[in-house]
Amino acid sequence: MNASRTARERARAELVAEITASARRQLAETGAAALSMRAVSRDLGMVSSALHRYFPTRDDLLTALIVQSYGALGDAVAAADAAADPADHPGRWRAVTGAVRDWALAHPHEYALIYGSPVPGYRAPADTIPAAGRVVLPMLGILVDAHAAGRLATPAGPVASAGDTGRLRAVLEAPDDLPDATLAAGVTAWTGVFGHVSFELFGQFENTVENRDVLFQATTTRLGLLAGLPC
Repeated sequence: MNASRTARERARAELVAEITASARRQLAETGAAALSMRAVSRDLGMVSSALHRYFPTRDDLLTALIVQSYGALGDAVAAADAAADPADHPGRWRAVTGAVRDWALAHPHEYALIYGSPVPGYRAPADTIPAAGRVVLPMLGILVDAHAAGRLATPAGPVASAGDTGRLRAVLEAPDDLPDATLAAGVTAWTGVFGHVSFELFGQFENTVENRDVLFQATTTRLGLLAGLPC
């Protein structure tokens, strides 16, 4: 009985993987807004009713793709952080921001799905929040570790509202002794990284920036300094 159930679970997992792989191919060809359950069914030689047993709606399939994309990017960021010297906080910052860019350039359609234009009619469920958090938490960990080691400067300038800072602290599970200014500057730095990557990926640097590696390194260094890291 147990062996049979395990075999069924394995077969289901394999089919789910085939379905999401087909959907990712469709993302590359037509974009997320045009994702079609019928097209996935045709690609896999399945009847639509069979596909709906695994993903009842297109939105369920989109959610699975979003969670998988966040997971893959989160894995890349975590691996880059783990490979760096834990005491070299600027080096870790360069590693994780570089991992974001490398993953985005290698997986442009999946990056566009999670950081590009919203898909019309789709509203991401709460299921996607923990997956998205896996991308940002290593960055926060760098700031927390640098602060604990006494190597993090407290940024100057305005901070977010008390309510927003409190919500950020709760969502990110940031320690109480991490200054509000650091938390706010860290969010600014992290969104700056994604803004730069999006500009590069979506063609905003065409005919203006030739050496994009150098520009990215300079940008992320400035963003690290903004967050208080001695880059």
